[in-house]
Amino acid sequence: MLNFLRHTFLHPLTEFIHDSRAIGIVLLSCTFVSLLLANMPFSSEGYRHFWETGFNGTQEHHVHLGYLSLPNSPLIVINDLLMALFFFLAGMEIKREMVSGELASIKKSLLPVVAAIGGMLVPAILFMLFNSNSLYTKGWAIPTATDIAFTLGVASLLGNRVPVALKVFLTALAIIDDLGAIVVIAVFYGGKLQLLYLLGAGIIVGILLLLNRFKLPFGLGHIVLGSLLWYCMFNSGIHATVAGVIFAFLVPARLLEKFELKLHTPVYFLIMPIFALANTAIAFPANSLQALNSSLSWGIVVALFIGKPLGICLSSFILTRFNLAELPNGTCWKQLIGAGILAGIGFTMSIFIATLAFPSATEQDIAKISVLAASLLAMIVGFIWLRFSTSITSNPTN
Repeated sequence: MLNFLRHTFLHPLTEFIHDSRAIGIVLLSCTFVSLLLANMPFSSEGYRHFWETGFNGTQEHHVHLGYLSLPNSPLIVINDLLMALFFFLAGMEIKREMVSGELASIKKSLLPVVAAIGGMLVPAILFMLFNSNSLYTKGWAIPTATDIAFTLGVASLLGNRVPVALKVFLTALAIIDDLGAIVVIAVFYGGKLQLLYLLGAGIIVGILLLLNRFKLPFGLGHIVLGSLLWYCMFNSGIHATVAGVIFAFLVPARLLEKFELKLHTPVYFLIMPIFALANTAIAFPANSLQALNSSLSWGIVVALFIGKPLGICLSSFILTRFNLAELPNGTCWKQLIGAGILAGIGFTMSIFIATLAFPSATEQDIAKISVLAASLLAMIVGFIWLRFSTSITSNPTN
């Protein structure tokens, strides 16, 4: 019986989880289910109400339990607590690349770093061209983000048609993009700073540095301190997810790969699907086309779909033109443009920033729908572009 269950369910499930396309499939499925439930007459009101209503019946961000100040709704628990684990994993990936990967030297990192910066600046500028005189200026960072899971998932669907070096470049670029998004969230999307909690966070970081200095084994004490760091950040006015990145950079380098392997499945196949279900509970307005025909919507779509590849390719062209860097091995400009188009898949990070940029549910919904539309467009066009820009025989290595 156990062998039957193992071969019938567990083995196929394990194979699916380890498939690089699986994350994208799961997130797309959760998004579809969430949009369906949010717009069905019998479920729309209750579905949105479940995620957004506070545990104390209010819409406040914090709920107070004695001396504790904690998240006050399922949506805030997901976006402030569970997403801190996502950022913890992203932070470890960034640190590992900086220690021994594609970001370990200036020569290796220059092209993806500058391309990522260009891929954030140009979309921000394009967005502001559409919205400089509107009420939507706080959304400038929404189209600057790249969803690493979706981007690499689509690239993996192309197999040998995408050179390995281009996949490495795209991975490094997406990681740098994540780091940029983290900095943007910390600097521009926090609340009023609470100095006492910031001091507490600083003390905890100091203790963790001392533990590393004396090479004490990473264990329960570190996890408790990491939890306290999150609590201080949650109440400090800086977005709580930043705690995940800070804690990641304090993990000893020798443990990074081990922790990444442990967290990969729960983060990408539990936390991220829940994030998609909660944050895409978008009720389409009766006048959807009219609502989307706004400077906010056009700014996001144009910035993600056109601004991303334009910024990435323009930055790369300048570097190569002045012999400061070279294109990834075996890669031509057509393929780099395709990679830039795929980088316009904003999804997770763009939706996350949209929830921080706008307090109004109406503005959030328009921004989220625009992100979904731009991301879907980038997926389809990027896939087709790369599919026909390279032949399998010209790139035999996977």
